[in-house]
Amino acid sequence: MTTPAARTTPLVETSSPGAGPVAPQLTDVSVMIGGQGGDGTLTVSDLLGRYFRKRGLYVYLSRNVLSRIRGGHADASVRGSQAAVAAVKTEVDVLVAFDKEAVDIGKAELAPHGYILYDSTTFQVDLPNATGFPFATLVGGPLGQPIFKNTAAYGALSVIFGFDAVETRAVIEDRFKRRGGEALEKNLKALEIGRKAALETPGLADRFSIADGDAHDFIMTTGNLAAAMGFVVGGGRFFAGYPITPATEIMEHLQKYLPAFGGVVRQAEDELAAVNMIIGAAYAGARVMTSTSGPGLSLMTEGIGHAGAAEIPIVVADCQRVGPSTGQPTRHEQSDLSHLANLGHGEFPRFIIAPGTPEECFLLTAEALNLAERWRLPVILLLDEALCQNATTSRRFELEKVRVDRGERLSGEAVAALTQYKAYAFTDSGRSPYAPPGTPGVWAEITGNEHDEWGHVTVNPANRVRMMKKRMEKMVKARDELPTANLFGPPDAKVGIIAYGSTTGPVREAQGLLSARGQSTKFLQPRTLYPVPVHEIDPFLQSVDVCYVVEHNYTGQFARLLRETMPWHFQKLRSITKYDGANFRAPQIIAQIKEVA
Repeated sequence: MTTPAARTTPLVETSSPGAGPVAPQLTDVSVMIGGQGGDGTLTVSDLLGRYFRKRGLYVYLSRNVLSRIRGGHADASVRGSQAAVAAVKTEVDVLVAFDKEAVDIGKAELAPHGYILYDSTTFQVDLPNATGFPFATLVGGPLGQPIFKNTAAYGALSVIFGFDAVETRAVIEDRFKRRGGEALEKNLKALEIGRKAALETPGLADRFSIADGDAHDFIMTTGNLAAAMGFVVGGGRFFAGYPITPATEIMEHLQKYLPAFGGVVRQAEDELAAVNMIIGAAYAGARVMTSTSGPGLSLMTEGIGHAGAAEIPIVVADCQRVGPSTGQPTRHEQSDLSHLANLGHGEFPRFIIAPGTPEECFLLTAEALNLAERWRLPVILLLDEALCQNATTSRRFELEKVRVDRGERLSGEAVAALTQYKAYAFTDSGRSPYAPPGTPGVWAEITGNEHDEWGHVTVNPANRVRMMKKRMEKMVKARDELPTANLFGPPDAKVGIIAYGSTTGPVREAQGLLSARGQSTKFLQPRTLYPVPVHEIDPFLQSVDVCYVVEHNYTGQFARLLRETMPWHFQKLRSITKYDGANFRAPQIIAQIKEVA
């Protein structure tokens, strides 16, 4: 992703001397849509996102919904920009409100030039920058259902922004043609109802214009879809899981795509069953994964520890949300790291890797499978709600970068050449060659009890010491094979920032804004969080005067882990935290840097 350009003035005047007034052109546009659950806020954001994509803009779609089918306030934001973006824009250009609460919430976020478009069927807004149409009434009569008000609102927006009428209609056709002729026909009628209402209102047409972009050869995707595709392309063939927000879509995508490649997806009765299913499948030789979130992760903890002790390769995708307990299932947070770094009773090795973009979700999911099998241990793919569920413009996934490494896996011929087979053999590399059950000539005992090289249960003290070192030293010996950090910004900058996951997007944008103000920063995005990559983070910290660790939790969990690992940098590290359920916006990071400083 390129560094987002600083945007101190998002409006570009396009008028020329002697010409009449021309709509100001937006090079970075944000629309917020709010209403009750079931009002179709996500549909409006999706339609706008599709149109922005047709214009070659980078797009970022975020959603803020409750954990229920209908009712309760919900809103969505769509951003289209000429520059690469991966965060919500600071100010809203147009607010679309289907209820009064949406106005109350959204008007504080309006830009100085911002405008409100609302459904006046049941409420009124007494503001000079607001226009209301009874969308529900306008579509309810001709189409029989008020729900089509969302498409009518999209039609009105197309007039306000001066959208091309043909491309506006093409978006509706692309979106609804799979639902059949009747659904398509009604949505096209709703589109025209909304357009007609806006066109007949003086001063509303072409209030803004939207600049074109050059991001045509890109795709729209989410971290959940990217992780699912990475599992398929990386050779994953068995997935078991239990539905839980925000991880469910990984299983849903795999149910759609994995069977075509000979894979199996099982919905388990709970998370306990899911983790044990993948342990059994991995023991049998399959590449496996499960996905879950905080409450499910708690239930899987014992199983993950069993995989660590028995040296069984599994991948667990943790889609973090607000906790503890049920918490806020649809809200964003990064508060599972402390749990994962200290996962389970006793001590066993595990890798925690954290992608920051959908493209990295794709590549690192495939690599997680390799790491799990090469080192025969659990690998945690640490995601978060914003990364999992918010849609963004992404480069096409580079399939040629994916490689499949089954580790030191023994074939029947290799086993035949052995004088003996030990499932937990001590080796200089720390990796024990493995042959799955069913390999001719192989018999082994696999257990979560402490065991010797043969897998026989033992309490021999000398063996215990040797086996513990064998397992735990994997985290040292694997160092150079783990995903490396990304570094952004000038190398001589003396102000450092560290963040991971979806926080990468807001931090990158904050860097651009700070640079425009003359403040140089450099940003380290670790993609391996545990074992802590001291060999990467220590030189980075040595090179700066102060470093801000930006994360979504109350206690600054990653900053605390860094202080515990590198206490000599204790005074240099500053925590910037956010835990209200919403992702950072760039100015919030900048403001906290100033406040902490």
